[in-house]
Amino acid sequence: MQTFTKVGPDALLTPENCTLLLIDHQPSQLANVNSHDPAMVINNVTGLAKTAKVYGVPTILTTINAKRGGEIFKQIQAVFPDQKPIDRTFINSWEDRRVVEAVKKTGRKKLVIASLWSEMCLAQPAIHAMGEGYDVYIVTDASGGVSAEAHDMAIRRLVAAGAQPITWLGMAGELQRDWARTERLGEVAQLLVDHAGASGAVLARELENEAKRS
Repeated sequence: MQTFTKVGPDALLTPENCTLLLIDHQPSQLANVNSHDPAMVINNVTGLAKTAKVYGVPTILTTINAKRGGEIFKQIQAVFPDQKPIDRTFINSWEDRRVVEAVKKTGRKKLVIASLWSEMCLAQPAIHAMGEGYDVYIVTDASGGVSAEAHDMAIRRLVAAGAQPITWLGMAGELQRDWARTERLGEVAQLLVDHAGASGAVLARELENEAKRS
């Protein structure tokens, strides 16, 4: 059943071939994330959400038991202010038909997923979706587990099953692909300034110098 192309141009993400699924980025889930700095998780998933928005990648938001666990991070909701997250009870979001139908509706077979926690809410739907023919890319630095070991074992399990690990900034570069593509450069530059740390600071300085020279 699997048709995953792991090498060559067809293995790369483009704005036209992928969908982003953000799962359970909520206060209750973040509270017991110990594999990453919590502030960095919020920064990275916000950068990921903004990347999808800039490039027009369809994005599906989902939470689990939001009345108990809290709403999705306000930073993510601010990127998609008019989108109501799908609130579930299933740990495996791929068992919720609303989530599956939302992904199917995009018509795209490359599925990018980030989730809290990696060992449950990332691993289960990713493995399930791969079994149904999706090419799955897991955003490791916008996900997190209850321990470093839990996150590491989840990523190892997913890679062994055929998922491709990627970081949020790696995805941004993959979607941009060529700096001669200027139609989104302003938005991309702001994205990097806001979320890419020192790289963003350097870029901001370069843009400032260019503005002075022009």
